[in-house]
Amino acid sequence: MKKYRLFLLSLLALITLSCSNKKDKKQDQFTEEYQEIYEFGYNLNNYVVVRDTIKKGDSFGEILERNRLGYPEIFHIAEKAKETFDIRKLQVGKPYMLLFSKDSLKQPQSFIYQPNKVEYVVIEFCDSILAYKERKPISIKEREISGEITSSFSETMDSLRLPPDLTYTVADIYAWTLDFYKLQKGDRFKIIYKQRYIEDSIYAGIESIDATYFEHKGEPLYAFKFTTDSIKQIEDYFDENTKSLRRTFLRSPIKFRYRISSRYNLNRRIAYYGYKKRAHKGTDFAAAIGTPIIATANGTVVESTRKGGNGKYVKIKHNATYSTQYLHMKAQNVRKGDYVKQGDVIGWVGMTGNTGGPHVCYRFWKNGKQVDPFRQKLPAAESIPDTLKTKYKEFIKPLKKQLDNIEYVEQENLENNSEELLTQLN
Repeated sequence: MKKYRLFLLSLLALITLSCSNKKDKKQDQFTEEYQEIYEFGYNLNNYVVVRDTIKKGDSFGEILERNRLGYPEIFHIAEKAKETFDIRKLQVGKPYMLLFSKDSLKQPQSFIYQPNKVEYVVIEFCDSILAYKERKPISIKEREISGEITSSFSETMDSLRLPPDLTYTVADIYAWTLDFYKLQKGDRFKIIYKQRYIEDSIYAGIESIDATYFEHKGEPLYAFKFTTDSIKQIEDYFDENTKSLRRTFLRSPIKFRYRISSRYNLNRRIAYYGYKKRAHKGTDFAAAIGTPIIATANGTVVESTRKGGNGKYVKIKHNATYSTQYLHMKAQNVRKGDYVKQGDVIGWVGMTGNTGGPHVCYRFWKNGKQVDPFRQKLPAAESIPDTLKTKYKEFIKPLKKQLDNIEYVEQENLENNSEELLTQLN
């Protein structure tokens, strides 16, 4: 009998524990289901949420009309909101969100539009009409990366799962110091840079590259970002000896994934003209149709038109001595009279005019005569003023030490490192 009682007590305790566990699980499930979710300042649990993107032909009025609002009310909302946001500027593909009441009427309460990752526009119309713009909080995180060239710089950066804007910016920094198409297997690099994150988790681009190091053919090439004029916010990259890494002109009007298909040659024979001797006074950079073409130096656009065998082209006057011309464009991105800066996109690679394949013919003018840009002794950009050299050398000391202490990624650990970086970006 005693054993039977003990058995019943044990069974009762087991059932009680089981019920308790079930209760705890239900409680956990309840907590999880009703956890507050905030976005754009709203507790989304209080609304019926509909997310969508702007479609071709959509307008603010049509979107609200589809969601049970009449045109008199829509017009009133648009009039109240126009001082904050022009509702005619909704862009196809951009996301928006509608918040509806949770009652039986399910009336729309707010319209939230995101023109980009950081900014958003809120138009409330539940009681009174309120429209305002906000920005999501941005955090900046410092990163370090190192790598060894295995094929090309861009492919090495891709293998490290690094964002393209980082690759392009590094290429810009070393545009004259290094020929990225002549890097050798075994060349190495280190980079200290900062990334932007929205709400501490969503990658939002490169904030800055603070310092870089390249080892090419065993020779060290440092680059440090430094502000030479804090009032005008003028900054550039200099080596450890205070010399500028830039020249007044970039080597190429295309950043990456091109090849020089034809060089400046006054005795060239061209298939298109039946192999007759015909001077080629430009340098052809072959690239895919639609590849951005950039201005190789600051200047004013003096021509942006289409003419004969040149096709669509842009010509830029940089100063009294130098001008550049960019031929066979698919389309121009600038007009006559525009001022452009080095690196600005002025058009896209095409096949207009006399051409056998997609490329940009880059022509370089000196004192009104077309010359080979690769044979010109072009002036360097200004180095650090003497008054700032001491300050600069103190500024770069910790950065140089940080660069020197970055360890190179072992080739066998490359895949693991890539996955870690990809997680950081996501």
